[in-house]
Amino acid sequence: MERTPIGRPAAGLTGLDEVRVEIDRIDGALIGLLAERAAYVRRAGELKRTEAEARAPARVDVVITRVRAQAKEVGLSPEVAERTWRAMIAAFIDQEIAEIRGRET
Repeated sequence: MERTPIGRPAAGLTGLDEVRVEIDRIDGALIGLLAERAAYVRRAGELKRTEAEARAPARVDVVITRVRAQAKEVGLSPEVAERTWRAMIAAFIDQEIAEIRGRET
């Protein structure tokens, strides 16, 4: 049965409102994790000197490969995981590039 560490089993929920409560709980947790990730991305951006370093396609490939494998292990569609991570990575790369450009002026 699918269950998150603190959530209720999805299959046991009988109403849409109950499902939405759990989705909202997870969204809140994800926001906290994204904020934590953002702090590390900001630091990485401070250490990078060029836009090429920010784009780092080889690093992106490593991350996507790992995320797809982890998704498969837990029953999440690797395609959904990849699309989600690519969108998140792109947003953070844009943030790093803005930081780099800001230092150049």
